[in-house]
Amino acid sequence: MAVSPADVRAIVERVCARPEVLGALARRDLGMVVEALGGSGITQGQISELTGIPQGRLSNWKTGAREPRGLSTFEKFASVGLPPAARRALGLDSDAPPQASAPAPRIDVSYPDTPADAARNVSQIWITDLGDPAALQRGRPDPRAWNDAPLRWLVESGNVPREQPARGVRVGMSDVERFRTTVGMFDQLDDRFGGGHARQALIQYLSTDADRMLNGRFDDAVGRALFSAVGEATLLAAWMSYDSAPASALAQGYFVNALALAQAGSDRLLGASILDAMSHQATYTGRFTEAANLARAARTGTRGIATPTLTAHFHMMEARALARLRDTKACGHALSEGMNEFERGNPDNDPPWIRYFNASELSAEFGHCMRDMSRSGDAVQHTTASLEANAEFARSDFFVTLVLADAHLAAGDLEQACNVTLRALTAGEQIRSARCVGYLREFMSHLPASGSNSLADFREQARESRLWRIAAQPEKPAGS
Repeated sequence: MAVSPADVRAIVERVCARPEVLGALARRDLGMVVEALGGSGITQGQISELTGIPQGRLSNWKTGAREPRGLSTFEKFASVGLPPAARRALGLDSDAPPQASAPAPRIDVSYPDTPADAARNVSQIWITDLGDPAALQRGRPDPRAWNDAPLRWLVESGNVPREQPARGVRVGMSDVERFRTTVGMFDQLDDRFGGGHARQALIQYLSTDADRMLNGRFDDAVGRALFSAVGEATLLAAWMSYDSAPASALAQGYFVNALALAQAGSDRLLGASILDAMSHQATYTGRFTEAANLARAARTGTRGIATPTLTAHFHMMEARALARLRDTKACGHALSEGMNEFERGNPDNDPPWIRYFNASELSAEFGHCMRDMSRSGDAVQHTTASLEANAEFARSDFFVTLVLADAHLAAGDLEQACNVTLRALTAGEQIRSARCVGYLREFMSHLPASGSNSLADFREQARESRLWRIAAQPEKPAGS
């Protein structure tokens, strides 16, 4: 099944990012590259039209009847649209042939119409992310996407295409499970070291393995499992991107397409969890009304099927947004409902990806809300309880400890606030997270400009911390 001319360049870039294709280019095995492009829908006729190489010669390369020779031949083949890394592998100058300059690609945050569109969108985002170092920082989230995505998710059904083109690799359940296990390793790295640690490695893995499977052959059952697994992996990419650049349009693009992939996999609970995560980004970036609505949509769309633990988390995310809005009554109601649901929960019945939400995490959510509603005594109580519950996640502990420091500061206990912050800085030395830096900046903004000798001593000790030094630098405009 041939693709449209408009899609050829994106497919060439995607296929030629695969390690096995780069290896073939390094061996100058153009027959294997022709075969790989054909597996993604680019016909030999299209390659011939783009390069000027006769179609018969391409067929001979593919079958091994002839071998490509001569620099001019390789230059011609490169005109199919080989990206710089592929040109270098082929032994050519990495500069692509002169082309009219084009604006940087815009991250598509609109909700995809079909599962195929979702797969194509996320593939393009992977390419943009890997090929453009500035992509993560460019642009800001579009509030319209936070309104459109939950509505589309609530009213539409997603179906994996039943008729897969006769191309690509055969995908089975064992492939999907292997993929899930590998992504789980990246999840553990994110929890321990922050989104900035292994984000690029995850995107590289998805751009090869996930892309290969999405463009493969599978039956309906495998397709649903595959789309769900890739949706969950894309959610992790969204979290890691958001943790690296909270006001990132790229992160929002990952969130939106993860939601569509989960819907294509008929994974309603995962879809709701993605809306829940989108609410987190909306709150962090100051769009509190949208954040509350996203959490409500997650709860509405899973009424009767969500576990109590999941429903409790949806209430907590709504409460977070309402606390920032200073809607004390509504926030209190959401917290109460969340507590009631949590107490009904049974972790054995929960999806694996929500089992982290334990008593420690619940107390942390209460602590955030109490701080934001200026109830410093309650904030100290809840955050202390969270930390004493031996939470397993270093980054979460960092957040909670900074909220505790803020609460001590608001209660007038400057010395305790400084001591708590120093503990957080020591524990967080290995974390690479822009959100951790954001928490520090918020705390720093609450510190008095000058004061006792103990405050001066604290600042001197804090400057030994990498995170503190980053936070002390002027903040770049969001999305610049």
